[in-house]
Amino acid sequence: MAGGISEEDIQKVREANDLVAVIGERSPVKQRGRDFWCCCPLHNEKTPSFKIDPALQLWHCFGCGEGGDVFAFVMKTEDLSFPEAVRRLAERAHIEITESGGRPGEGAGRKARLKAVCAEAAEYYHAQLMRNPGPDASAARSYLAGRGLGGEVPKTWQLGFAPGRGSLVRHLAAAGFTAEEMQQANVALVGKGDGKLRDRFYNRVMFPIRDPQGDCIAFGGRVVGAGEPKYLNSQETPLFHKSQVLYGLDKAKAAMAATGTAVVCEGYTDVIALHEAGMRNAVATLGTALTMRHIRLLSRHARHRIVYLFDGDAAGQRAADRALAFIDGSMTPEAGKSRIELAAVTLPDDLDPAEFVGLRGADELKRLVERAQPLLAYGIERRLANHDLSRPEGRAVALTDALSVLAPIKDSMLAKDYAVQIASRCRAREEDVLAELAQLKPPRPAAEEDAASAPPAAAGPSFATQGGEGTAPALGRGTLSSAERSRRRFERQLLALAARRPDLALAHADALAQTQWHDRASAEVAQSVLDTLADDPAAPPARIVTDAARRLPAAANLLTAGAPSGGASDERLAAFLVEELSIGDAEDAVAALRAQLADPARLPADEYEMLFETVAAMQKDLARRRAAHKPAG
Repeated sequence: MAGGISEEDIQKVREANDLVAVIGERSPVKQRGRDFWCCCPLHNEKTPSFKIDPALQLWHCFGCGEGGDVFAFVMKTEDLSFPEAVRRLAERAHIEITESGGRPGEGAGRKARLKAVCAEAAEYYHAQLMRNPGPDASAARSYLAGRGLGGEVPKTWQLGFAPGRGSLVRHLAAAGFTAEEMQQANVALVGKGDGKLRDRFYNRVMFPIRDPQGDCIAFGGRVVGAGEPKYLNSQETPLFHKSQVLYGLDKAKAAMAATGTAVVCEGYTDVIALHEAGMRNAVATLGTALTMRHIRLLSRHARHRIVYLFDGDAAGQRAADRALAFIDGSMTPEAGKSRIELAAVTLPDDLDPAEFVGLRGADELKRLVERAQPLLAYGIERRLANHDLSRPEGRAVALTDALSVLAPIKDSMLAKDYAVQIASRCRAREEDVLAELAQLKPPRPAAEEDAASAPPAAAGPSFATQGGEGTAPALGRGTLSSAERSRRRFERQLLALAARRPDLALAHADALAQTQWHDRASAEVAQSVLDTLADDPAAPPARIVTDAARRLPAAANLLTAGAPSGGASDERLAAFLVEELSIGDAEDAVAALRAQLADPARLPADEYEMLFETVAAMQKDLARRRAAHKPAG
């Protein structure tokens, strides 16, 4: 059960939504043989690399590597959770689903009502800004004009003004919303003194905060004139979790997909100013530092780079220091090419992005973004700049401070290279600096910090964590060697082939059962395939996929991740993959035995000699098998 939705309802929704039709509503599809192809809706491309298998009801993009079933498609294109995707597709198919508690769509209905409250409040605030003749509303309009946000900007972004004094409460009550709904949406609260319901926002310029689909879910308010706090955001609600929401993402995601880059700044007005100046890939955090959840969200749209624009003032620099927590092993050459690069730049002269664009133009800001330093280099430069390198005392402190940036990657060659550069800047001996680097204690990973402070995840699959290697940004995760990535790719290829060709799965059932799967998800899927075929040897591909997805929701994504065979027949490819995995398992076994031979004192002499002979024989057999093992294509 996912999010209170029964497995029966999930299957009913799956069967009622043909994948080709659902994708065809977003992107034109063309049939080639038995499959359908289109340009990927998830990234900008001119040549179709997005394949839809109508028999399996699975899709895979060979350009960006994403894939899955109909639920995964809706989740990734609309930034929805699994339960939300089920509900969205249920609405499309006119299916009524029953959620936990026996009430149809209870959770979805409540959220829909809260969104309706927010939408009505946004309309009311906007009308007040545009038409209220009072002096406070006039001051709000003057503030926006002074920030270069006049003209059509308020209409484009539905900016508003909150007069307060219970006016919104009265308006919403007249529209049929209850006091409880207003409080849950956090647009109203009960006064401590008199117990009366009153507006949460008073005498503020209002910025509607939207989810990636463009629905209003919260508000930010900037006080007009003097007053504290200067900015006031909605509190956490069933709709709004500030550590997971980015202002402007609904408008920025298309430009992110087209450019491959996301620009992150710190304020509402910064985002609006950048968009109006042509930089439409900009978003802002909402009173929080950038989190791993933000990065995962951005990486769905910006495939290559996230550039953090830091204000030049003290607050901006504190944010820059916090961002260094995202330095991890994914940034090293040993990790291979990272899914997404983190970069940073500090704006000069204590300017914020809106001020910079106003004074120096968008082209100059674009050049700064293009020249943004990788976060690692940026962090080192920041630490060195904080000290007086002309004095021995300053250099000593700078050395320790800059080296601390390298702690998460201290064992990598990249860290050693940077350490040598730091030694040169601080006039220290390289060997001493490298020795100090080796003694550093790695900090707690940012992903772990994020997970520890976050609320429990909602029920339902997360393709960022359940789909095996290669399904999520590399940030915050343990890195894999090239050999291990190849191994897991072969595992996925074999399982994808087994799902598409059940007859081949039956022919190689022993291999599927005996393989020492390196990826837990692959092991789960393999067992599901075997169980399905044991129950019904004539099971069609669709049932194999459905059974696997019931067992492990991320299975659909995994079963699409196999690369094309390059012209080889399915039979030859299956034989190649089975032998490749078998050889790999034998190599693992040899490595384990050789580890025992590394310490002869731990074994009796006769046992050591027998073990040595066994390893020698296995290595000889492996050499023979490797020599005979030829690529399938």
